Amino acid sequence: MKKFTSWITPVFIGIWLVLTAFVKFYSDVASPINMQTVQVSGEDSLSFNKHVRPILSDKCFHCHGFDPSSRKSGLRLDTPEGAYAELKNNKGKFAIVPGSPEKSLAYLRMITEDEDDLMPPKKSHIKPLTLGEQEIIKRWIEKGAVYEPHWAFVAPKKAELPKPKDPSWCNNEIDYFTLAKMESVGLSPNKESDKERLLKKVSIDITGLPPTVEMQDKFLNDNSPNAYEKLVDELLSSTAYGEKMGVFWMDVARYADSYGYQDDDYRTQWVWRDWVIQQFNKNKPYDQFVTEQLAGDLLPNKNLSTTVATGFLRNHKYTEEGGIVPEEYRVQYLVDQMKVVGRGLLGMTLECAQCHDHKYDPISQKEYFSMYAFLNNTKVEGFDGAVSSIYPAKAPLIKLTRSDFKELGFNSFEPFKIKRVSPGFLTNTNPDKKKFQKAVGRIVGATLKDEVWLSVMAERDEKDRRKTYVLNRGEYDQPIETEEIKPGGIGAVLPFDINAYPSNRLGLAKWLFDQNHPLTARVFVNHMWIELFDKGLVRTPNDFGMQGEFPIHQDLLDYLAVDFRENNWDVKRLIKMMVMSSTYRQSQTITDEKIQKDPQNLYLSRGSRTKMKYEFIRDLVLSSSGLLVNKIGGPSVKPYQPEGIWESTTSGRGALTKYEQDKGEKLYRRGLYTFLKATTPHPESLMFDGSTRDACQTYRTSTNTPLQALAMLNDPLILEASRFLAQKLIETETDPKNRIETAYRKILSRKPSESELNKLYGYYQKQLKDFQSKNNSLDILSVGESKVNMSIDLNESAALTKTITSIYNIESVIMK
Repeated sequence: MKKFTSWITPVFIGIWLVLTAFVKFYSDVASPINMQTVQVSGEDSLSFNKHVRPILSDKCFHCHGFDPSSRKSGLRLDTPEGAYAELKNNKGKFAIVPGSPEKSLAYLRMITEDEDDLMPPKKSHIKPLTLGEQEIIKRWIEKGAVYEPHWAFVAPKKAELPKPKDPSWCNNEIDYFTLAKMESVGLSPNKESDKERLLKKVSIDITGLPPTVEMQDKFLNDNSPNAYEKLVDELLSSTAYGEKMGVFWMDVARYADSYGYQDDDYRTQWVWRDWVIQQFNKNKPYDQFVTEQLAGDLLPNKNLSTTVATGFLRNHKYTEEGGIVPEEYRVQYLVDQMKVVGRGLLGMTLECAQCHDHKYDPISQKEYFSMYAFLNNTKVEGFDGAVSSIYPAKAPLIKLTRSDFKELGFNSFEPFKIKRVSPGFLTNTNPDKKKFQKAVGRIVGATLKDEVWLSVMAERDEKDRRKTYVLNRGEYDQPIETEEIKPGGIGAVLPFDINAYPSNRLGLAKWLFDQNHPLTARVFVNHMWIELFDKGLVRTPNDFGMQGEFPIHQDLLDYLAVDFRENNWDVKRLIKMMVMSSTYRQSQTITDEKIQKDPQNLYLSRGSRTKMKYEFIRDLVLSSSGLLVNKIGGPSVKPYQPEGIWESTTSGRGALTKYEQDKGEKLYRRGLYTFLKATTPHPESLMFDGSTRDACQTYRTSTNTPLQALAMLNDPLILEASRFLAQKLIETETDPKNRIETAYRKILSRKPSESELNKLYGYYQKQLKDFQSKNNSLDILSVGESKVNMSIDLNESAALTKTITSIYNIESVIMK
């Protein structure tokens, strides 16, 4: 085993981590997710929101926008009142004169060739307007320089279904919108994907698992008109659906199995993770799902389940270092929680207003702290126990016993165990520790009997309510105490009704799900679109603000958002609607015409072809080989990992100083359950663009590096899975070609062509001769901890193992 896991040396580990981080950073910068200015096509009428605002936001708003502290010359261009007003430093002149570009000083400064007068100025390091952008500004002024409210801050309405020329292609409402857009730019949709490829795609998208051979045969042989719908319903009813959705929500909630920071010790938030899986499988309405996570402890009908739900906000990193200033870190934790609300639920860059008024969006620093005030009165503290303590959860927390797990409907109870405890772990450096130890019961040896602890939310009593103030430059120790800040929302999005909603986290949840809220439904619909189509209808999922990309399919987004809300926030119904559409079911065929007209597939005239998330690559390997242990929930597990990685990054304190690989069935759990140490995530997850869970993340980038190929060729799990599947096939199949064909179907979810099968069979024969002549089959068969069947021909096993490994390395295996 050791010689197969030592292929990454300490030096290579360092190079590899740096390279991975660089590739990830570069892909974030270069990704098409970044804002683009949409050019006016022949079919478009000039729109302020679609064509003009992106230019002004990119080039002008930093110095002439919402933030008065950075506003130059008193000029404001983000409102018509500011743009039309007489210039303070140039009497009788105006920045924008509707209908008259030649009198509009702002426009003239944009097009001048005089570098001293050019806007934006050279010293700002913002690129000047292109000729196309200049023309858009000129045409807009000529047409009256009409401003529009930002599209994302206006409550969505259901538009009438478009009337495409050939509606026979349309399977549901989604298709009417997409087909009309295609036709407007001279595109037509692809034909439906073949059944094998469609089956793999929808199975991965709904469950994160490939279809079994039995599922393939059943679907291929079902010629009924509703065969596909029956398949979709079956997949949505699978418990694997909740696990697949759980991967997405773990990224949003920045879930990890340790605290982060320098002394990165163990935590037990996996109980909350299991709650999430359970609620997705129950299809809890999204408004209830989020409300319970934000404020389950404040609900009138609160119970154990709603309290567990509040672990959502407690997944922030936590320091255990005794020399810190507790208030500094308490503020950091709340700022982290604000990012989750902003990015994950609102699709807004709220954090930009922590230190000053937002430079681009109408969010003042005061409004930021009015949102912050919803969280400020909780019992979360900045310090709660030193490193090497026995506590795997931080106050406020709850203790869960076996009976509590039964009440919750969980089957995965496993008490917390720790093998190494610092001799000073009972030192009472915190006066609350005695109470805590008394509450959790006696310590027997190094095992805590029948208890699991979970960090949750809890509100301080009204008499002890914390006051909230704006923090000067966002600094924890610089409150501006001239005005107490009360909880409230973002006025430009939706004013907070203090008469209708309580001024606590429950009020925040009610505000988010107000029927007039313009963002909540849109943002989640966009998240789900990304999960199924790879790119969002809004391609800047964390930024629905003025720097975000304008959606080409805004009418479709708004239709789905309203439909989602009107249908009780039903997540499974939303996903079914998307996967049932003809838009989703298109083949991935790319023609020269479509590449030329729509290289990024903005108009959705072909199926998306994207790499699977790392967790689902792992799941595919386990499931196709037969190694997968289909158990839901429980503590996270530590599968194979190259040696020395944790050891090279640890502070040397705590229970996670050394990576101790698990044994038995824990090696074969789904990727969702892989232990995530916050300071050192699993290396292959990083290779395949997995989330570091360092902060709320709603979208993963996709890169291609040689390291990914290296991992697929050398990962002990791949080699073990290949051997395990090979030996099972030898036990049940007599014909080598049949064995290869079955393996191919299990891994790629389709039958191989005759040419593909012959090539693989030729490779198998060559490998068989090599192993027979060298007699070294055990070198490859001994990889991994599952039992080797020594009673069958070992040379055949090794040759088929190598052949199956080559199948796992076909590029389309990890694509959907």
